[in-house]
Amino acid sequence: MKPSLPLLATCLAVAACSSVLPQSQTNTVNPWTSYQEMQDMFDKIIPYKTTVNDLRVLKLDPHANPNIVILNYSDILRRFIPSPSINAHDLDQGVQECIQAKAACEGYEINQSEIERNRYGNFLVDFLNFKRKTDVVGWRFDGIVLIRDNVVIYKLTGGEPSIHKYEEQLNPLGPLQIF
Repeated sequence: MKPSLPLLATCLAVAACSSVLPQSQTNTVNPWTSYQEMQDMFDKIIPYKTTVNDLRVLKLDPHANPNIVILNYSDILRRFIPSPSINAHDLDQGVQECIQAKAACEGYEINQSEIERNRYGNFLVDFLNFKRKTDVVGWRFDGIVLIRDNVVIYKLTGGEPSIHKYEEQLNPLGPLQIF
């Protein structure tokens, strides 16, 4: 039996078409749209001057904005003194004050990100799980603010302003390979 020309053309078109591959996007629900916007906002925080009300104006309110974690005393200890070999006196003055204040100090941990994952390549090879290629782009912002007596006494930022990487997963047995 000869395969029909339209069926063969359809199979080739689907096999070459990467637009039918899955795509995903991970966005943290937040009022900021970029790493730079987050950093600019964080630069407005001045230790020993910025108040909790000022943080609310900057949209850093864990009760109104999702994905802001409230840190208690033990959370702060675990983050800044993860092992007994770290001397608390070597830490920044604001962190030392927070640790000495114990329960009178709290912190906010801000983790915001926007990551997009786009699969590309040959549809059939991907669909049959032989080879999967993914393009990952986005940004991730991390920040910590320590607060005592409703005043910020310490801030720290970090993260990845620009994420762009390629992931490739090879499974020589394709659909027969479970792990």
